[in-house]
Amino acid sequence: MRRADRLFQIIQILRRNRGPITADAIAAELETSKRTVYRDIADLIGQRAPIRGEAGVGYILEDGFDLPPLMLTPEEVEAAVLGAQMVAARGDPALRRAAEDLIAKIGAVIPENLRPLVVEPATRAAPSWKTAPDNIDMASVRQAIRGGRKLTLTYRDEHERETQRTVWPFAIGYYETTRLVVAWCELRQDFRSFRTDRVSTAQFPDERYPDRPASLRARWRRRQQEHWAAMEARKAQEARKVQGA
Repeated sequence: MRRADRLFQIIQILRRNRGPITADAIAAELETSKRTVYRDIADLIGQRAPIRGEAGVGYILEDGFDLPPLMLTPEEVEAAVLGAQMVAARGDPALRRAAEDLIAKIGAVIPENLRPLVVEPATRAAPSWKTAPDNIDMASVRQAIRGGRKLTLTYRDEHERETQRTVWPFAIGYYETTRLVVAWCELRQDFRSFRTDRVSTAQFPDERYPDRPASLRARWRRRQQEHWAAMEARKAQEARKVQGA
């Protein structure tokens, strides 16, 4: 790898990781020596790249530094196009248009030698079939999530029973045939997922909920991890019982 490419990749690695990353980890990814990484980071700092850290602890890239935004590798172009294809196949109308616009913008500004990766991509997302309709304005849901605002829903469960819910939305799940709004439910006082095709009515009051969307997402992820860990523990216990029988 050329030194200029290696310096660029070090910046990319630091930008990708939120926490400190050690020289050992950088060297392993770049398939070079730790001594080379130390030297390269010292050179980057000498060129006023805002890298903070020290040997043995790890390095982070502080905010306020960026590289030209479209110095993309072929793999990055393919990843971006494939991701946009998947959104175009499974997203709601506003996201589909955004994904198609993104592909067009990438194709318009990348170097000529990379353009075939957009025009005639070797990777392609499968089409989505029989997607359940959204009975709620998904663009408004995304705005509510970004603003940390509540939703008021009339929701039908799998037995067609309706309830009124005031929820704190913080994530949307896009699945093969359905979409889910993940939220804290005031009625159940717990996290709940609401299928968008089971929403009868939706209102978008201009009322913020008393938490941050990022905080709710972090709590929900911890709850999910605990749930999966408990399931794995039960499976292991049942397997031991079978083996001992």
